[in-house]
Amino acid sequence: MGTMALELAVLTPEKAIVAYPLASLGRRITAHILDVVLVIALMFGIALTFTASGVLLHINAEFLGGLYLAFLFLVPLGYFVLFEGLWNGTTPGKRSQNLRVRMADGTPVTFLAALGRNLLRPADILPGMYFVGIIAMFLNPKAQRLGDLVADTVVVAERKGLPLYHPAPHAAGIHAYEAAVGDLRGMTSEEYLALRRLADRFPELPPKIQNEMIDDVWKPISERRKIPQYGNIHPLLLIEATVMKYGRQKGLL
Repeated sequence: MGTMALELAVLTPEKAIVAYPLASLGRRITAHILDVVLVIALMFGIALTFTASGVLLHINAEFLGGLYLAFLFLVPLGYFVLFEGLWNGTTPGKRSQNLRVRMADGTPVTFLAALGRNLLRPADILPGMYFVGIIAMFLNPKAQRLGDLVADTVVVAERKGLPLYHPAPHAAGIHAYEAAVGDLRGMTSEEYLALRRLADRFPELPPKIQNEMIDDVWKPISERRKIPQYGNIHPLLLIEATVMKYGRQKGLL
């Protein structure tokens, strides 16, 4: 069984780390129940309208049966696809729980992905009560059901009123390893911001993502600025020292 991550951490083209908390199963279930209630109300309203109009009286029973099955499939599908595809990954139920569907790389969900993840919803429901979907979420580190796996999407929780980044452990003073990072000649403000964000978020990232961020963010910058690497000093300490030293040199602290 895989280990479920608490956050989806992605690296933007600007080399900034953005972390999205993965939606909990309880909040996803609550959001879905609210959406199902709205879907049932919508279906009832549509059925009542057609019944009152008398249109159904002129349709033969065999065709009416097929129309009924299509109705049961297309109305819920249309509800979820249109809301998620056109409402930036949310539905009324998801919005009530501050949840949003995103692509697995952190970008906004596409309409095609919204269609794909919802076309697979019947498979997730089998054999009932979303059994397959829930099992898939527990086995997947990104809490993806089958529809999410096919569409390459995730469901994340939106932070409300909280800063995306938090202060690094060394927020003031002189870092103990500043002398080890050199003079930082030629370092840019973009590189500084990338390293500061990495230092801020590093303790909260899963170990695998930590290693990826060191390889993708820290090592290229340290090579360009000729910052030595030390086998007995963790890269995070060098990152913090670099951030502190550059920030003080430029009056950013």
